[in-house]
Amino acid sequence: MPIYWLRHRTAYEYQYPVDLASHLLHLRPRELPGQKVISTRITCLPAPDHHTEAPDHFGNPATRLFLAAPHTAFEVTAESLVEVGFAAPPAETPPWEAARDAAHDAEAAEFALPTATVPLLSATRDYASPSFPPGQPMLPGLIDLNARIRRDFTFQAGVTSITTPIAEVMRTRRGVCQDFTQVMLSALRGMGLPARYVSGYVRTRPPPGQPRRRGADQSHAWVQAWLGPRLGWAQLDPTNGIVVRDEHVLLAWGRDFADVSPMRGVLLGGGAHTLSVSVDLEPEGEN
Repeated sequence: MPIYWLRHRTAYEYQYPVDLASHLLHLRPRELPGQKVISTRITCLPAPDHHTEAPDHFGNPATRLFLAAPHTAFEVTAESLVEVGFAAPPAETPPWEAARDAAHDAEAAEFALPTATVPLLSATRDYASPSFPPGQPMLPGLIDLNARIRRDFTFQAGVTSITTPIAEVMRTRRGVCQDFTQVMLSALRGMGLPARYVSGYVRTRPPPGQPRRRGADQSHAWVQAWLGPRLGWAQLDPTNGIVVRDEHVLLAWGRDFADVSPMRGVLLGGGAHTLSVSVDLEPEGEN
């Protein structure tokens, strides 16, 4: 299984001093079948006055930081070494209606509910329905929907933001990985099927003959869809139209982006700020 070196640096510069700050980080990869965290560390400048590590509601590693001294800049760097090799989804899966009906009494039920950023829309439900005719097994339906999003939507950075409604993405058919993930979540949940938002990273390759650009990788998002109480979850990447196997590093999962934002905080002071983010995900030995 491949081993990846991961570095994620986030830097803020504030217009005025920040007197107090509290931050919640989802930057440590999750340990789970198919993903082994060999090492991980988070460093901060300035160092926090209080630092805790504890799982969040969904079992994701969560880092909580509190800064009590005034500061005009804040930098967080997360570095990890992770071995990845997710198992292929099962060849035989139940009809999608069975997964839908079983979800009512399962822990997965909360992932079938709408959220503020992933509402249930007739547009997304109608888009999903051709992939799930009566009696369609779950996995072929998921793969078909995943491939259709890859085909029908255009990846274009800069045309959406974290606040762009799904209805707008459905209208323009343009966006980035977060948009396509939330479209697929809304579509599946509209069919009554539990689905989770997954944050992490995907391996990228430089153009042929060109060196890798340091810091040019980005955070990524994809979908986990529930196959039923016996089979659990399958991972699909609608941005790339693939089943997740050995080129993704998983950080956290939740109902939507707000549950697993890599870094969010509450500040006293600071005024306007500038933000810079750089990400590197490289096979071990290439960094």
